[in-house]
Amino acid sequence: MALIHQAQLVPSKLELLRVWIPGRRWAGDADTTGLRAVAAYRFDDPDGEVGIETHLVGTGDGQVLQVPLTYRGSPLPGAESSLVSTMEHSVLGRRWVYDAVADPVYRRAVLTAILTGGTQAELEYPSGAAVPEVTTRVRGTGGPHRSVPDLGVVSVTDGSSATTVSSDGVYLEVIRRVDPDRRAGDAPALVGTWPGQAAAAVLAVARVA
Repeated sequence: MALIHQAQLVPSKLELLRVWIPGRRWAGDADTTGLRAVAAYRFDDPDGEVGIETHLVGTGDGQVLQVPLTYRGSPLPGAESSLVSTMEHSVLGRRWVYDAVADPVYRRAVLTAILTGGTQAELEYPSGAAVPEVTTRVRGTGGPHRSVPDLGVVSVTDGSSATTVSSDGVYLEVIRRVDPDRRAGDAPALVGTWPGQAAAAVLAVARVA
């Protein structure tokens, strides 16, 4: 369960993404001059400390970019190069926003979803708040009894259309430029649907030796 606060954010999430995405290697030659929000989904931090939210962002030339972020109440040690921005949250105060592939809490959450057949977090809103319809759904294609390995030292590499995380026989590929025709093959994957994407699209793939 992810608690959603009714809050003002400065800058807004889309504002900081419009600044940060241009120039990312995985954005390639996509037209990033008019980025727009397409969809979003969340995972839950079992400790309740880190916000985990993935944004699907539309480009000017019709592509969809996947940008997972984590929101923290203090800086993540050793992740200075992966800091996207800071923002002021009217309820929680200052938040440090990170490219989530660099955050161990996100990596654990997405691997768990992929390997065990998990889904996006259910959203909890304050009493009396308007609750929007859930239109974005993701699920892992693994099985409920599969174990999730602990990651040790990791290597994170941005490619031309994806970011890869590797560690001790575990290989996680987070798709950055979504290809609606891509198939995961035999490897466990995270797949999702959202408005305008009725067929399940591959969002991440995991391989465990």
